[in-house]
Amino acid sequence: MSRQIATIIGGHGFVGSALARHLSAAGWDCRLAGRDTAWPMKDQPLGHVFYCAGLTGDYLQRAADTVEAHVSLLVRVLQSSTWDSLVYLSSTRLYDGLSAGVRAEESTLLPVAPQVPRHLFDLTKLTGESLCHVLGQGRARVARLASVYDSPDDAQGFLPALLRQVAQAPRGATVTIDSSPQAARDYIHLPDVLRALVDIAQRGTQSVYNVATGENVRNDELAQLVGRLAGRTLVFRSDQVPAAPAVVDISRLQHEFGWRPARVETVIGPWLRDMAKAS
Repeated sequence: MSRQIATIIGGHGFVGSALARHLSAAGWDCRLAGRDTAWPMKDQPLGHVFYCAGLTGDYLQRAADTVEAHVSLLVRVLQSSTWDSLVYLSSTRLYDGLSAGVRAEESTLLPVAPQVPRHLFDLTKLTGESLCHVLGQGRARVARLASVYDSPDDAQGFLPALLRQVAQAPRGATVTIDSSPQAARDYIHLPDVLRALVDIAQRGTQSVYNVATGENVRNDELAQLVGRLAGRTLVFRSDQVPAAPAVVDISRLQHEFGWRPARVETVIGPWLRDMAKAS
């Protein structure tokens, strides 16, 4: 029996590199497309393509690179001749402009404005999504990822950075966090993301999927968890009250794949208890 083929674009990034390890461990023939790869490819089987290339925090400082990663490279990849499916990684940050508490479904209309610099990210991701619909021949799908984390050792991300600060402080200490207690995010654990991406590639029937927990966790809720399990006190430097985020609807993944992502407390609870024992 021949092995399934996966081609990963952006395979050296956080999600892409983890996906490569995950698929290789499952017996896939996993291929990482390098920066010097000539696209489009003709007559070379790509199998299931996972498009993980993209910019996040520095997208405004690297505007041209953002357009290349989110849009231009994708156009060339989609024009390749032999591939089974393509999963384009987008983001639930597209829902940030919605009213507080709104259920953000995959079909929800999104407010974007070209004159708002922050919307460069949204507009390029949405253009990439549109290209998947137009050029994807019914085989390209979009995965909108929430705030992905794996462990306290992650190089980026608010939650891993917070957990590192907690781990470095002695038991009973007060840890100051540069954020607001009312700020909230939907945190999704990396292993759940990897399973979802493979399901979408192999069995997906819809064009767009929200990959999230469907639950926003506020910073003050994290503080309660840290205090109860790790014995540290979190205080927040900002007293600003940010707008409450939309609630990401995950019913599509639930109905198609029986999606049951791990809750934040379930994942980080053991880490916090270990921190308490180590101090």
